[in-house]
Amino acid sequence: MSPLLLRGVRPYGEGDPVDLLVRDGVIAELGTRVDTAGATVRDCGGLVALPGLVDLHTHLREPGREDAETIATGSAAAALGGFTAVFAMANTDPVADTAVAVEHVRRRGREIGLTDVHPVGAVTVGLAGERLAELGGMARTGVTVFSDDGVCVADPLIMRRALEYSTALGAVIAQHAEDPRLTVGAQAHEGEPASRLGLAGWPATAEESIVARDCMLARAAGARLHVCHVSSAGTVDVLRWAREHGAATVTAEVTPHHLLLTDDRLGTFDPVNKVNPPLRTGPDAAALRAALAAGVLDCVATDHAPHAPQDKDCEWAAARPGMLGLQTALSVVVETMVAPGLLDWRGVARVMSERPADIGGLPDQGRPLAVGEPATLVLVDPDVRWTVRGAAFASLAGNTGFEGMELPARVMTTVLRGRVTADDGKVMW
Repeated sequence: MSPLLLRGVRPYGEGDPVDLLVRDGVIAELGTRVDTAGATVRDCGGLVALPGLVDLHTHLREPGREDAETIATGSAAAALGGFTAVFAMANTDPVADTAVAVEHVRRRGREIGLTDVHPVGAVTVGLAGERLAELGGMARTGVTVFSDDGVCVADPLIMRRALEYSTALGAVIAQHAEDPRLTVGAQAHEGEPASRLGLAGWPATAEESIVARDCMLARAAGARLHVCHVSSAGTVDVLRWAREHGAATVTAEVTPHHLLLTDDRLGTFDPVNKVNPPLRTGPDAAALRAALAAGVLDCVATDHAPHAPQDKDCEWAAARPGMLGLQTALSVVVETMVAPGLLDWRGVARVMSERPADIGGLPDQGRPLAVGEPATLVLVDPDVRWTVRGAAFASLAGNTGFEGMELPARVMTTVLRGRVTADDGKVMW
C-alpha cells in the first residue's frame, strides 16, 4: 500500500488546514510541510477530519434475512456513512447465541473488509429470555457486547445472572428496555397523536421502569450495563439519578431518529415512522439532545434496521419497526447537535467514535488524530447540504425516515487502517 497524503484537512474542524500523511496504516506525519515523495496525494480543501465512526447498534440481518440486508451491503452503507466499526446485533436467523454463530458474522465481515464487523452475542438462548446463552464461549471468540435487542431481558433474575456473569468476562450487557407487559398491542407513543389516530399507546414508563431496575442490578453486581436507544426524558432522569447513586458503570445511547423525529409524524400513517422504541414528543427529543450534550447519554448509535418491502410497505399494524441509519447518522447529529451549538466537532468525535469504541472495547478505534495512531478516519464536508433518497443508499432496503429531507454535512472519504473504503459516494470494494 503506497503512502497517502491528505492535503489540507482540519482535524476536529479546528485551526488552519494541515497535511496528514498515512504510511503503513498509521498516521506518519501531520503538519504544514509534509514530504509528498512517493505518496498518492488527495487535495482535501479544508475537509473536517474525525476518527472513524463506531456504531454500537447495527442490524445486518445476515444470516436469515438477506432479502433485507447482508453483511456486504450493510458494510458498504457503513463505509459510506463514515463508520469504520459496527456491532452487528444478534437477532438474526438463527440467533447469534453460540460461538459458531458469532464467528460466522465476524468471518464475513473480515472477508468483505469495508468496516470492522463485531458480532453481538445474544444474552439468552434464542432471545427467549428463559436461560443464558453460551456467554463464555462467545466471549472466548472476542465478543465484548451481549444483547437480546429486539426483545427485553424481562426476567429480573435472568438479567441479574447475566450482569453478574458478564463481570468475569469483561463484557457489557446491552439492554432493550421495554417491559413487555406494558406494551402488549402497542403501536405508537402513548400521547395525543396516537389517541387521535386510534393507535394503541406505548407508555414511556415501559422503558423507564426497566432502566431503573437494571441500573440497580448493575450497581449491585458492579457490572457494565448499556442502555440501548433511550427515547424518553424520564429515562434521562433515571440515568442521572442512578449515576448520582452509585451506578457508575451504566452507559447509554440515543439514536439519530430519536434526536430529530417526533410523534407528530404519525398523521401520515407511513410505517417508515414505526420504530422501537417509538418516536416520542418534542420535549422528549429536546431532553435527549440536552442529555447527549451533557454526557448523560454517552453516545449515538444508529439502530440501523433495514426491512424488505413486504415488511414495511404495508398497513401500520403489520409493519415491522425500524429504519435505516448508517448513511444519515452523521448528518442528523450535525443538524440536531452541531448546528444549534450543543456540540462542536470534538464533541461529535466523542459521541460517535471515542465513547462507543470505549464502551465496545475496541482499543484500535476512536483513537486521536495524531502521529503514530491508526489511520482510521473520516473526512467530512461541513458546508454541503444534500437530500436524502433511500433508493440511492447502499443498503438493500430503503426505509429511511429522513426521505426527502435536506441535511447538512456529507461524508466524503472513509479510511480504515490506511485503506480508503469509501470515496465521494463510491464504495471501494
